[in-house]
Amino acid sequence: MGSDAQVVVVGGPSQLADDAAARLADLERRWSRFLLDSEISECNALAGRPVAVSADTLRLVTNAIVGWKLTGGCFDPTVLPAVCDAGYDRDFVEAARRASMHTPPRARRAPGCAGIVCDEHAGTVMLPAHVQFDPGGVGKGLAADIVTAELLAAGAAGALVSVGGDVRVRGEPSEGTTWTVAVDDSAHPGVELVRVGLHDGAVATSSRLQRRWQTRTGAAHHLIDPVQGIPALTPLVAVTAVTRDAWWAEVVAKAVLIGGWSVATGDALSARLVTVAEDGTVECDERIEAVAA
Repeated sequence: MGSDAQVVVVGGPSQLADDAAARLADLERRWSRFLLDSEISECNALAGRPVAVSADTLRLVTNAIVGWKLTGGCFDPTVLPAVCDAGYDRDFVEAARRASMHTPPRARRAPGCAGIVCDEHAGTVMLPAHVQFDPGGVGKGLAADIVTAELLAAGAAGALVSVGGDVRVRGEPSEGTTWTVAVDDSAHPGVELVRVGLHDGAVATSSRLQRRWQTRTGAAHHLIDPVQGIPALTPLVAVTAVTRDAWWAEVVAKAVLIGGWSVATGDALSARLVTVAEDGTVECDERIEAVAA
């Protein structure tokens, strides 16, 4: 998934941490768009036809569609062609290295998820012929959700899994009375905005200050506005969402960063937010349980 992962296991059999690492690698093999033989790559290659997939992949695509619907399309996993057009068409390190030679073509609007068919009975996913699916951050979050749940089911007293900064915690913390998750300032590496105390929940951040590169036409980043089909330009530069599940935290953080505060009106998204504006202004939901450093 182009990211580092961290696993913390409290109690249980001694091999659980190794089992968790193996499980994350298994999900990577199923979901990575950078692996030509992954299930997601096969769905993209065979768009227009149903493709047999694992229960994990069916769950991933189904959840992504739910996220698209509930955010009014601000979160959209069908932006893959636009992501590639912008220069992120391979592993990020390699993409950033060659991006200065890249000239993005004309922007194209994301088609959306309306035509994607997930058949739970047959165990298949069918993308419309014109649609390409990008698991992106929602895959990282769901991986953290899946692995923490499996660790507790296997006998752990508590577990934390972080995939590329998408954090999910469950059960007994490694120390203290709650799990403590630091939210970093994307504009100032090494600086913390807040420390969040969680008993059972998730934290995910989307930022247009990270995974950036230069092209012949200027700076680009990986967060695509699905309507414009280009890297999003919004008043917010980073959004952190605190929710129950990590896949949903990813959806909310990305949707609010792209769509703005209007996406988060009321309690529709069931999330608490930390936002960083273009001018550096930080706003933190008062319902977040902050922990002293």
